Amino acid sequence: MQVVVNGHPTYCYTGGKPFDAAKPTVVFIHGVLNDHSVWILQSRWFANHGWNVLAVDLPGHCKSEGPPPASVEEAAGFVIALLDAVGVAKAALVGHSFGSLIALEAAARSPDRVSHLALVGTAFPMPVSPALLEGALNDPQRAIAMVNTFSHSMLAPPPSSLGPGTWLYGGSRALMRRVLASNRDANVFHIGFKACNDYANGDKAMATVQCPVLFLIGEADQMTLPRAAKALAQKAPHAKVVTVKAGHALMSEAPDEVLFALRDFLK
Repeated sequence: MQVVVNGHPTYCYTGGKPFDAAKPTVVFIHGVLNDHSVWILQSRWFANHGWNVLAVDLPGHCKSEGPPPASVEEAAGFVIALLDAVGVAKAALVGHSFGSLIALEAAARSPDRVSHLALVGTAFPMPVSPALLEGALNDPQRAIAMVNTFSHSMLAPPPSSLGPGTWLYGGSRALMRRVLASNRDANVFHIGFKACNDYANGDKAMATVQCPVLFLIGEADQMTLPRAAKALAQKAPHAKVVTVKAGHALMSEAPDEVLFALRDFLK
């Protein structure tokens, strides 16, 4: 589905179902150097169980045009503008990593527009090491290899993820390379990492959130360490914390566990 947001064509995967603004809506927001496809299992399930699904490509990423958001705040404004563009008054927001900060900021800026907030692989603050920031800017292929090493706790897919013979590490690396190559005018890798590193409003944002909040954490996550979400969770209203056996790439390493946690939270 293509929709114009802030004057630019924006792609949203709907799980293969027509969009109906009368249905409850869930917006899936990807992380740095990812796109809508990281939510493939979860988005298709919700689309086939009574929900509108908007698994978005952020601006400047893959099928979406416009400049990539240079800050979490700018990206949060885009999410609210997306809801306006499709005529949705209120939606559940599900964000992974960078996307979790975007979802948090959007829920804080427009609390009346967000029914549920699910933060997947999250942390605040979300510092990025100088080596990764420098690598993303000057040697992105090396940095992609580093991120994949830190993001996965396993190499082969578990049951229900993709299919036999799939290589999680290789698939993720191929996706990141494709997303990077999709924008010849801007380095979406470095821009996204810098936005995560610079974001300083997490505590204040959480104090403004009014909806239930789910923290979905990978116990072996080396990118956003599980303990880095605890302080934020203590500030969240009606917080629920679910820990699964996975690294930072929760959606592919623990697809059923992530889906079931989201299903139970959003029902």
